[in-house]
Amino acid sequence: MKVIKVKDYEEMSQVAVQILLGYMYKDGRVNLSITGGTTPKRMYEILIPYVKDKKQFENVHYYNFDEIPFKEENREGVTISGLRKLFLTPANIKEENIHILDQFNYEVKDEMIKKDGGLDCILLGLGWDGHFCGNLPHTTRFGDGTVRVNCDEKLKERLIDEFDDPKDIPDYYITMGPRSIMQAKNLVMIASGTKKADAVKHLISGEVNENYPATLLTLHPNFTLIIDEDAASLL
Repeated sequence: MKVIKVKDYEEMSQVAVQILLGYMYKDGRVNLSITGGTTPKRMYEILIPYVKDKKQFENVHYYNFDEIPFKEENREGVTISGLRKLFLTPANIKEENIHILDQFNYEVKDEMIKKDGGLDCILLGLGWDGHFCGNLPHTTRFGDGTVRVNCDEKLKERLIDEFDDPKDIPDYYITMGPRSIMQAKNLVMIASGTKKADAVKHLISGEVNENYPATLLTLHPNFTLIIDEDAASLL
């Protein structure tokens, strides 16, 4: 594991952009799986001018690694919709370069990614409870590939902020499991703020523990963790 400690959120975002660009400039097809949420927002703002309408990045393909569908399943899910808003649409990424994981293809998605050449890099966020992607504590096991996770009432409560109308909260979500994530060639994780400090502390401890799912990622041979001073405050 490589740990990069920076001063603040802005510097974390800048460093993450430079690392991603390093993969994107490679020859041949490049497959990136990217994260949504609030942590990467500034990173995408910085990245967009670098990639928008640039021919040298037409070889880059993008994947979402989890999806929260609307209960009626009558529109695109929360994750891909968020990625479009944050990055894919403002960066003018072609639709043929966007490869959606959803409730209709998750059972074959691992094989589809394999046929595409595998993921060159996954950009991950870190949850305050040590989760990554949709791998919350006690929802998936380390040996799981891409799976459907059924939601109990506690999980539904965690999803409520993703929806304007609580009636849209689904009974399940889809995620690439730990085994699928570990098959990527490179993993880059970003963490900012004191709320992530406890999870970062567990990552750095070196102990792999299913109660903190992201600790598994420390076993990956090419795992980079980028943290700001607040996220590192308990180290």
